[in-house]
Amino acid sequence: MKIAVTSSGQELASQVDPRFGRAKYFVVVDEETNEFTAHDNGQNLAAAQGAGIQAGQNVAALGVGAVVTGNVGPKAFTTLSAAGVKIYIGASGSVKDVIEQFRAGQLECVDQANVEGHWM
Repeated sequence: MKIAVTSSGQELASQVDPRFGRAKYFVVVDEETNEFTAHDNGQNLAAAQGAGIQAGQNVAALGVGAVVTGNVGPKAFTTLSAAGVKIYIGASGSVKDVIEQFRAGQLECVDQANVEGHWM
């Protein structure tokens, strides 16, 4: 399975970005091969609205089965859920750290948003 992690940079050593829709990057890690790619989310950083929806659509199109982030708003949650993507929140540390936490079952899979819309 591929896992998308919100990130402040493009590497496994980069820190997790606590925001989903306005995260700087999404680092997608293939659980089986440990290969990763970084995807720029710059078009949504300054969006007046709709950042969560657009980011959710973009991440779902990458074929991920799960998203790991700090927080997720209601529109992003709805978009990801509709695409069948599981959402894990409360992540902090490096991308590599949270992938290890994910594998160990230490992250919370949520069934609703944990922040209001337009959370910055």
